[in-house]
Amino acid sequence: MATAPAPPSLQGMSASLPSALRGLINNTQFSDVSFVVGEERQVIHAHRCILACRCPVFQKMFSHQLQTALSPQVPFVLADTTPAVFLAVIEFIYTNNVTLTRRIALEVLTSAVEYGLDELRKLCVDYIGQSLSVEMVCEALQAAVTYGQTDLRQRCLVFIERHPQEVVRTRSFRELSDLGMISILQSDRISLDEVPLIHAVREWAHVSSAVLDVSVAEVAQDVVRELRLFLLSPEELTTLERENAKDELIPEVQIAQSWKFHALKKVVGSEPQLFRRRRGTLPRDHHRYLDPPPKGGAER
Repeated sequence: MATAPAPPSLQGMSASLPSALRGLINNTQFSDVSFVVGEERQVIHAHRCILACRCPVFQKMFSHQLQTALSPQVPFVLADTTPAVFLAVIEFIYTNNVTLTRRIALEVLTSAVEYGLDELRKLCVDYIGQSLSVEMVCEALQAAVTYGQTDLRQRCLVFIERHPQEVVRTRSFRELSDLGMISILQSDRISLDEVPLIHAVREWAHVSSAVLDVSVAEVAQDVVRELRLFLLSPEELTTLERENAKDELIPEVQIAQSWKFHALKKVVGSEPQLFRRRRGTLPRDHHRYLDPPPKGGAER
């Protein structure tokens, strides 16, 4: 006996449901859960069934509340976010849309990752990537590195590569983590010479040293390995040694390897990326020795 075909599923106006649900955002009518948010301790009202069906984190939160016999009238305290950010998350949960501004976009991205809202995360990444500025690009890069957002990280690096002189003067550049700084220094396309880049790293290291209360050498030990000292002339290396004696930013052995390169006039070692010129590298006489000889060819 043939199986009867399933009745067709007919769809109404796609915008009508989000529009209706938008009216429930922070609406006390039928609300059965509340949140005390941020330093302002602003009370935001919501509806458990909507939050739970759209967000697994809220589902676990409410289930735990039931299992521990806590009163459902007790509000949840969210001290580490702001009302504007939390309302943006609520807006997305209710309507699948979000209203972002530059002021809150990075924090909404953080919340999207924490709440497991992947669609919201993608919307934030796209918005941030299209609205990068000199002042906030390093903050965006730091968020991308922290939360493993490869696409946003790449967009930030492209922006920094094009505007390095302005970016390295920003406060957010000096507040980068070591991983954020390393991601910049690994770039071949940054439009900045190595000398000002080293100066920028030194300023960053001193700020990080003061914040973390550790020595300059310790805070920068992984970062300075990405500095391309082989690009410096002998005169610049001499100046670098004099500056380095004050804070020991760069290990002596690393500087010694650069002097060895100048003595031998050939590339040796297992880190060829440190011999590569960046897009903004100014030419020096010794750069003709930077490229390794072709295989099977005579050394220069």
